[in-house]
Amino acid sequence: MPQLKKPRYRLPASWAPHLMPFLLSMLMSGLVALVVTVKLYDGSQSLFSTWLNSWLSSWVIAYPCLLLVLPLVRRIVALITHPAKPEA
Repeated sequence: MPQLKKPRYRLPASWAPHLMPFLLSMLMSGLVALVVTVKLYDGSQSLFSTWLNSWLSSWVIAYPCLLLVLPLVRRIVALITHPAKPEA
């Protein structure tokens, strides 16, 4: 398997707590908006512009919700799973 080149610029690890919910909210709200848009599409406007409008309005809600809910979800997962064993 060919080796991938590392990107020249990478964000610092301190950005991870905000970057992960940012990307997750973009992907999830985009996919959900696409499914709903296709299901309810009536052909009156461009499918892309209808989806984009739907996605942007749902993402504005999804990102802050993830920032608030993710710490709680992490705690719940930690309560119902065994802690990871340190690797030797």
